[in-house]
Amino acid sequence: MKKFLVIGNPIEHSLSPNLHNYWIKKNNLNAIYGKLETHENDLPELCKSVKRGELDGLNVTVPFKNSIIPFLDKLTTEAEKTQSVNTIYLKDEMVIGHNTDIEGFELAIKHIKYDVSQKKVLLLGAGGVSPSIILALHNMKAKRIFISNRTRSKAENLKKIFSEIEIVEWGALPDLDMIINATSLGLKNDEKINLEYSKIGSNKLFYDVIYNPSQTDFLKSGKDTGNKIENGMKMFLYQAQASFKIWNKITPEVNDKILKLLD
Repeated sequence: MKKFLVIGNPIEHSLSPNLHNYWIKKNNLNAIYGKLETHENDLPELCKSVKRGELDGLNVTVPFKNSIIPFLDKLTTEAEKTQSVNTIYLKDEMVIGHNTDIEGFELAIKHIKYDVSQKKVLLLGAGGVSPSIILALHNMKAKRIFISNRTRSKAENLKKIFSEIEIVEWGALPDLDMIINATSLGLKNDEKINLEYSKIGSNKLFYDVIYNPSQTDFLKSGKDTGNKIENGMKMFLYQAQASFKIWNKITPEVNDKILKLLD
């Protein structure tokens, strides 16, 4: 039986096991997918478990997408460019780190038929998923990419990799078409991002990478000020689809039935 895990901390909010086990059953595979609350000192052993064939694959979520890299044998181009890994597998006896978040974000935006080209985008947060979103926005020909982070130095580190991004102070609101929350603020129901939402205007796109809860305070604020809102569920589905395909050589379906299953 194949064994897969999603690792992170916190991990109880993750819907990855529900999704992957649904696809496993649907495709009649002899496999199981679980979740494990992980600590930094667990990472070397988990990678060794993949090397030994005890685990057939790992998904990696916050806060380990970067810190797991030293324990891998090789990175794909996408993981190298973003210094972010969310999918791990064994190939030619090497433990490979890959990043399916880029593809996940691009397909999610295409799914809702939003055209990013020539748009001005503000990205909140410079953590694990932010490099993937920047690369995806770049691929989709965004006109300008602004980034704002509570700790400015983290945003400056990202600018060393992606020279085209423009850093703005936390709380500052440049002229924008789309605003993305890539922070963890909102995972807990009482967490708020303190912005002057009324200054953003209406008919913009508010996008939150968080999918559980399905509507964060950030998205509610966007909706209340007359904006289109989208949570991270479709990005989650498409990045998972890409991981599943790598591990099982099958492209599982993404459809409305699955969206309802996870709602």
